[in-house]
Amino acid sequence: MILFRPQIKNDKDATIIFLTQGQTHPLFKGELEKGDIYPVLKNTKMFLFVGLGKPEKLSLTELRVQVRKALSSNHLKKAKSVEIIPHDKKDEVIHAFIEGVMIGGYVWDKYKSRDKNDKTIKNKEITLATESKQSFLNTITICEGVNLTRDLVNDNADTTTSVYLEQTVKNLVRGHKNIDLVVLNEKQLKAKGLNLHLAVNQASRKEPKLIIVHYQGGSLKDDYTCFLGKGLTFDTGGLNLKPTGSIETMKMDMAGAAAVCGILKNTISLKIKKNLMFVLGIAENAIGSGAYKPGDVITGYAGKSVEIGNTDAEGRLVLADALSYITKNYNPKRIIDLATLTGACVVGLGFDYTGLFSNDDKLANQLLQSAGDTDDRAWRLPVYKEAKEYIKSPIADLKNTSSVKGGGAITAAEFLHQFIGDTLWAHLDIAGSAYAEGSGRMYYGYGATGAGVRLLTHFLMNT
Repeated sequence: MILFRPQIKNDKDATIIFLTQGQTHPLFKGELEKGDIYPVLKNTKMFLFVGLGKPEKLSLTELRVQVRKALSSNHLKKAKSVEIIPHDKKDEVIHAFIEGVMIGGYVWDKYKSRDKNDKTIKNKEITLATESKQSFLNTITICEGVNLTRDLVNDNADTTTSVYLEQTVKNLVRGHKNIDLVVLNEKQLKAKGLNLHLAVNQASRKEPKLIIVHYQGGSLKDDYTCFLGKGLTFDTGGLNLKPTGSIETMKMDMAGAAAVCGILKNTISLKIKKNLMFVLGIAENAIGSGAYKPGDVITGYAGKSVEIGNTDAEGRLVLADALSYITKNYNPKRIIDLATLTGACVVGLGFDYTGLFSNDDKLANQLLQSAGDTDDRAWRLPVYKEAKEYIKSPIADLKNTSSVKGGGAITAAEFLHQFIGDTLWAHLDIAGSAYAEGSGRMYYGYGATGAGVRLLTHFLMNT
C-alpha cells in the first residue's frame, strides 16, 4: 500500500532519504556515491540515506532500481512502516518512485512457508512524502494491473489453466454493463473450424478456449481496438520436445494472455473511454499419442492450409486462428497481439526490449512513444513482403517454420501477418521481456515482469 503526505513527519518505523550529489541533510554530513546506502539510528528510529549520484546522470530507470534496492535493504527488515523522501518532487520522478515500490517491490512467494514476522516490501506500509495527485493514483492502478499479470504468469501451469483464466476474466468484468463476454470452448472451436488452435491442444487433458471481451467505453459509432494474447498455459514443445534448460520456465508461455488480463483490469479501473476488445487464445502444448505431428497439414479458420514444420512453433498457430476469427467476425480497426513467440527475438534484442512489428507506421510510432514513456521498452523490427517467401510450403499454403535459418522473429511475425487481411496490426514479441530469471534484472525480481501492460495502458490513455 502506498500513501501520500505532503509534510514530512518522520513518524514511521523507518525513513528513506534519497540524495543526489550535492544534496545534504542535517543527520548526514558525508558524501554518498551512487548506490551507497548509509543507515543512521536515532533513538529507535532508522534513517536510511541512499545515494543517487550526479543528478544529470540519473535516469528514471536507475531511480527505480535504487528504490527497489533501498526497500530490500536488511536495515529495513523489521520495519512495518516506511516513509520515503524523494530527492525531487517532479511528477515523472514521483511516478518512478511509485513504480520502484510497486513493481520493484513485487515478490512472488505464494508457495513459500509463512513467517509471521515477514516484512518484505509488499507487507510494509509505504508513505511518499509528496502531495497526492490523480496521475499518481493512476500509476498505482496501472502497477496493480502489471502485478496481476505477474501473478498469473508466475503461478503453476496446472493452476493457471484455461478454466482459471476464464474465471479471472469473469471476475474482472462482473457487474459492468458496458462489457460483454464470449467464451468459445472446445466443442465450439471445432464447430467453427479453428483447427490450428485445436491441433496445438489435442494432446492435452485441459480444454482449449478462446475468450473474447467487448468493452464499450466510447460511442456506438467509434471503432474498436483489439488486444489479443497468446495463452499457452504450458509449452512442452510438443513432439519437438524442448530440452532441459529451455522447458523449465514454459509456464510463462501464456504471458501474452496474462498481459491482456492486466490491460483489461486497468481499462476498467481507469474507465478508459474507448471501444476495445480483449482476446485470450488459450491452449496447452502437451505430448502424448494424440499430439499433432511434424509433417501434418492442417487447415485453419481462415481456410489456409499450414504444414507443421515444428510442433514447437505452436503459438503462431493459435494466434493465426484467433486473428482470422476476430477480423472476420468483429472487424476491429486495429489489432495488437502480445506473444512470447520466438527465441529468435531474444537472440536479436536480449531481455530488456520487446520486439515490435507492424504494418502501419503511425501505429508503430505511437507504440514506440508509449514504450519510451513507460520504460516498458520496445524496438521495431521489419515487416516486408519478401518474407512471405520464407514461410511457403510445397504441400500447403504456408508452413509454420521458415525455409531459412536467420530472422526467426521476422518470419514468425510474417506468418501472423498472413491472417490479418487489411486490418491495422501490431505484434509484440515479448519472449525475452516477459520473464526475468536468476536474481532478476533492472528493477524486476525473479519471475514475470508484466511486459506490455504499462506500454499498452499508456497507449490507450494517450492516443
